[in-house]
Amino acid sequence: MAVTQRLIERDLTVASLEGLPAGAAQLLDAGAREFLADLHVKFNARREELLRRRLDRQAALDAGQLLDFLPETRDLRSDDWRVAQVPADLAVRKVEITGPTDRKMVINALNSGASTYMADFEDANTPSWENLVRGQLNLTEAIERTITHREGAKDYRLKDGPLPTLIVRPRGWHLVERHVHLAGQPLSGSLFDFGLYFYHNARRLIEKGSGPYFYLPKMESHLEARLWEDVFTFSEQRLGIAFGSVKATVLIETIPAAFEMDEILYELRDHSAGLNAGRWDYIFSIIKKFRHRQEFVLPDRGQVTMGAPFMRAYTQLLVKTCHRRGAHAVGGMAAFIPSRRDPAVNEVALAKVREDKEREAADGFDGTWVAHPDLVPVAMEVFDRELGDRPNQLERQRDDFNASSGQLLDMRVPGAEITLTGLRVNVSVGIQYLESWLRGVGAAAINNLMEDAATAEISRSQVWQWLRHGARLSGGTPLDRPLVLRVIDQELDKIRQALGDEAYRARPFDLARELFEQVALSPELADFLTPLAYERLA
Repeated sequence: MAVTQRLIERDLTVASLEGLPAGAAQLLDAGAREFLADLHVKFNARREELLRRRLDRQAALDAGQLLDFLPETRDLRSDDWRVAQVPADLAVRKVEITGPTDRKMVINALNSGASTYMADFEDANTPSWENLVRGQLNLTEAIERTITHREGAKDYRLKDGPLPTLIVRPRGWHLVERHVHLAGQPLSGSLFDFGLYFYHNARRLIEKGSGPYFYLPKMESHLEARLWEDVFTFSEQRLGIAFGSVKATVLIETIPAAFEMDEILYELRDHSAGLNAGRWDYIFSIIKKFRHRQEFVLPDRGQVTMGAPFMRAYTQLLVKTCHRRGAHAVGGMAAFIPSRRDPAVNEVALAKVREDKEREAADGFDGTWVAHPDLVPVAMEVFDRELGDRPNQLERQRDDFNASSGQLLDMRVPGAEITLTGLRVNVSVGIQYLESWLRGVGAAAINNLMEDAATAEISRSQVWQWLRHGARLSGGTPLDRPLVLRVIDQELDKIRQALGDEAYRARPFDLARELFEQVALSPELADFLTPLAYERLA
């Protein structure tokens, strides 16, 4: 502790809190800084080593190696262990609403009638210093039920009675927090987000009958889950919180993690709350991990549905793995945003949402994700009908299903084609999302869909993949760099015409275009777009 304190006094630097709410100083008080420093000193070197292991694995994949289930953990997969039982307020997860941590979103999500609310510091959040600090303060106010918001003539406040269980998603292991440094190093974004929330709220949540619950993103191996397990155990001991109070749900959103679901649950077995099918990032991961393999070229993202054989294999394996271990299986995101002006659009889209949720419920999922409060009743009705009075369907063991490595890696999509429309969608969504992100809005409503970093990653990586492998459009036209640049010009012209010249110039579309071209047209595929955008964030 003394060593840590000396490091704090000498080297811990925190960005200015000027212009932020008065509570910001208390959020980053001496005790919180000391706890963050402890996490950094104890765990950052392991985090960096695990990121180096990712690079080694990528090099092996680039050299032609394929993924498979780990031979060294075969006995673990065959043993009959189970995860610890979850607390009562995590037993029902029929509908989970997700979104960023701004005040209006927090209030609307908690008033939505969902089972849980995943407050997101990751893909739906631009990690500006203001967003991060205000987001942490907003969550504490939400826990205390004191959060309010005024917009125009409308007041927002929490309703009386029970609210959705709060779950927080910190950033992934690959991201850093550039606003806080220790001994010249930026803190891990994961440890910063987790550490501040845990330090200020773990005890108050427990006193209110809940606990510190988390979603863990972007992991690629069980060793990364082991690091989180050690962070949880250390943090509970450090603050005198009962062992096992932390509960964490892991997003299986990378193709390597799909081969280590049992192992990930095992590492977190005392702190596990299940697995989630993070399907959009999962598709992005397949493109990224097999970037140089022709057989992994995917068609328009709109054709890569949950009905594709490799997606069916992944999601059904997730349910089987979870239920065998007594863990919850949570389905994927419904990102549709209902239109206030076009009932016809709503009718078609809501039918697709309902079909998607019916498939998940029938497959054995215990709940699902939605991005908008208006989708909560739709998804809830589906899961209520499937589950009846049961809180979940953990008893469904899915012994009828077995997934081989070949099924998980079979990228065939019936009727697959790459179209000019698909290219236009990727270009438009990618640039519009980056523009929104650069303005500090990490969850962007585009074409009646809530787009976040995951779908932007698919958009830009697909363009890169198509160029890398000399794809042709469905009519035979070569998909080359000049065509992509023409489409970029055309899509930006459409945006300019819709906004008007003055509004267009006032927003960072030029920078968004520059970043999109960097991550879509460069010779090498960048692992993630947000770290590059983070460097340009004002």
